[in-house]
Amino acid sequence: MRSRTSPPKDGELVNRGGVHIRTFGVVTGGYWAFTVTDGAISMLVVLYFHLLGYSPFQVAILFLFYELFGVVTNLVGGWLGARTGLNRTMHIGMGLQVLALLLTVPDAWLSVPYVMAVQALSGIAKDLNKMSAKASVKTLAGAGGESKLFRWVALLTGSKNALKGAGFFVGAALLQAIGFRGALMVLPGLLLVVLVATSLALPAGVGKMKSKPRFTQVFSKTPAINWLSAARIWAVVLALVPAGIALALGEGWPPGPVLIAGLAVFGVVFAINSAVHSCLILAYSDFERVSLNVGFYYMANAGGRLTGTVFSGWAYQTHGLEGCLWWSAAFVLVAAALSLALRPVLTGSSPDI
Repeated sequence: MRSRTSPPKDGELVNRGGVHIRTFGVVTGGYWAFTVTDGAISMLVVLYFHLLGYSPFQVAILFLFYELFGVVTNLVGGWLGARTGLNRTMHIGMGLQVLALLLTVPDAWLSVPYVMAVQALSGIAKDLNKMSAKASVKTLAGAGGESKLFRWVALLTGSKNALKGAGFFVGAALLQAIGFRGALMVLPGLLLVVLVATSLALPAGVGKMKSKPRFTQVFSKTPAINWLSAARIWAVVLALVPAGIALALGEGWPPGPVLIAGLAVFGVVFAINSAVHSCLILAYSDFERVSLNVGFYYMANAGGRLTGTVFSGWAYQTHGLEGCLWWSAAFVLVAAALSLALRPVLTGSSPDI
């Protein structure tokens, strides 16, 4: 009888050598393409509405539904992935992103409520795609211990973080070169090509549970997953960076170099933190429940981003950049305190939690 941590015996997913590299490459490539378009649309919206004269708080409100619907999507998406397969939920996410990008209308319609609605669709797409890609790694990595799992998660998460930044530059460049509406026609075309390619290349049933899980099974009964869903690790180091930037600005240092250098350091620490965090949620999950647990975890992630999105607009508008940085450091320290309840993961084994 196979233990709860054994990989599924599926010849399409796990071969005798361990990781099915081709399938992992397809999943990663699809995730890369989606990440670039997601970063690009975020930057397009921020810059375009800033140029129209919207206040920082109004710009933040544009992303309210983007994050709010992410909370619901991750709960439903994890359950749906366990029932139908993670490849299907990933492609649903890509299709919704294409639709969101194509919803271009006359300028008179580009109001805050309309853009919030379109961003809600984009938020659903993003969280379906992210949950599917991250949960697939657990299935594709197979047996081999947490060190092996961490390498693959670090590759996926690290490359995603880099490409998210690349997407910001793509969005800004397209806005300057062909305008807001032109950019929203180019991006869906590229993503549609990726959608078709990955649909043909991916095997069916990745991450699908043998039994049909009830929706109530989405909520984790594992203490470590619940604590992880509320916290970030490496969080103490991460908190020092915005605090350091705020101190430097308060001392009158040149804002340009301080922000560029400070955010570069923040990006490095955040990337390490994100990779470890993603690895832990997979390590704490068994193979049967991986999509359910990852969906629950990213539900909490989206809830945190929702709070941060609204709060950052208010903090910047009322307290300025330095105040916003101090608030950021305080929230990260709260995450560090919550993460103290996590138990260590032993390399080569599953945590007994």
